[in-house]
Amino acid sequence: MQEISSVEILQRLRSENPWWDDSRSIRDVYLGMKKRAYFNLFFPLIRNRSVRRAVVLMGPRRVGKTVMIHHAIQALIDDGIPPEAIVYFSVDHPIYTGLSLEKFLEHYGQSSGVNYRIDEVFVFYDEIQYLKNWEVHLKSAVDSYPNIKFVVSGSAAAALRLKSQESGAGRFTDFLLPPLTFYEYIDLLNKTNLVHTPDVDNLTGSKYFTTPNIELLNKEFINYLNFGGYPEVIFAPEIQADPGRFIKSDIIDKVLLRDLPSLYGISDIQELNHLFTTLAFNTANEISLQELAMNSGVAKNTIKRYIDYLEAAFLIKIVHRVDQSAKKFTRANFFKVYLTNPTMRAALFLPIKPEDEAMGRLAETAIFSQWFHSAVPLHYARWDKGSEKGEVDLVHLGAARQNVAWAVEVKWSDRFPERPHELAGAIGFCRKNNLSKIMVTSKTTTSTLQEHGVVIEFEPASLYCYTVGHNLITTKRVRNSELNTDSAESEL
Repeated sequence: MQEISSVEILQRLRSENPWWDDSRSIRDVYLGMKKRAYFNLFFPLIRNRSVRRAVVLMGPRRVGKTVMIHHAIQALIDDGIPPEAIVYFSVDHPIYTGLSLEKFLEHYGQSSGVNYRIDEVFVFYDEIQYLKNWEVHLKSAVDSYPNIKFVVSGSAAAALRLKSQESGAGRFTDFLLPPLTFYEYIDLLNKTNLVHTPDVDNLTGSKYFTTPNIELLNKEFINYLNFGGYPEVIFAPEIQADPGRFIKSDIIDKVLLRDLPSLYGISDIQELNHLFTTLAFNTANEISLQELAMNSGVAKNTIKRYIDYLEAAFLIKIVHRVDQSAKKFTRANFFKVYLTNPTMRAALFLPIKPEDEAMGRLAETAIFSQWFHSAVPLHYARWDKGSEKGEVDLVHLGAARQNVAWAVEVKWSDRFPERPHELAGAIGFCRKNNLSKIMVTSKTTTSTLQEHGVVIEFEPASLYCYTVGHNLITTKRVRNSELNTDSAESEL
């Protein structure tokens, strides 16, 4: 039986690194794709050599990690880095099966002529989870080769996050690339004419956008809910015609079946799949472990383990509850579950329409999804004590977690600017927590009014979603430029 020869491996390696040939740079398929806004946060981590750390790029499948790596390679070349000092390995290619991290480097040195033990080089391992014990060997390599800047990526987010935290403390910098934000979706489609250049809040640096055509912006918002989470999908009408085939089969199923659920003690994949489908259908609803256990016949501890995995795999996000005084509950009996990407619901069930009953929950899911990759801790408030009951969808507690910094109530309706008294629960929450104003989203209305001493700012959900996505990226970029390296990396 013949074995794969070194010659064949070297040929494959040269084909993956066309920039070694002076006549070519990275492939046109990558150069033709517009950079994601997150590139400007990711690339400085690669260029920074003041701290000896590998960069671990993680995120859900098909959000553009490989494309962003190749954009980074092109940027390094544009910065004057010798092309042969940059090497890319697609670790999941069958020809590399069984190779160790060190063996990859040896093949690189043999193929390029670079002395990787001494020269300053950049090494990219794509889909690193296919290397056995990658985290142990990568940490050793970071210590052994101070001249090498290692960048690794992987789609098995649960496995990467677990192993990175266990073995890479002090040697790895995790960078999470989320699904597309609505801001990025509009930007990639070159439809920024749907929003106007905003005024800047001099106090916070945040920007507040307006739109010349809310109907067109809402149309794109609906498309974003159904197809907008993945860069590949927004440019492919054939995928949009059958999102279940692409998103469910190629993304969701692979996470549930292949991305190492055994790390979390999960052996019954059918149960896991059923739970995820249930949670996806109920995105933005309040649920409890007790309710899930009763309906499924699965023990609460088992369901908790399933939920931990689904959250680590970046499929869902758990948001915990506070009471009317913004106090946390001793026992978290109730919580909300959100899909990290609303597009998954359309793939599992049917695309959403503006008039559908579930539209409000999908709008809420989309707004929450803009925040998932940030360090901002969010809660929701709900209380039911006698005649006093109510709910507020987004609650951000202050740094000391003793006060409410801001709150948002998500609606997909223009009814409430005409009937502000129907927001009595949200207004009461603000008064009880000394909050002078609250944001309430609408379908198309922008207005400001005052009710019982509380200022209510109404803004279309689509516009608010765009604003949040934009401000999170741009303000983080500004903030990180003002911090030292360690602090900047911890922010990411």
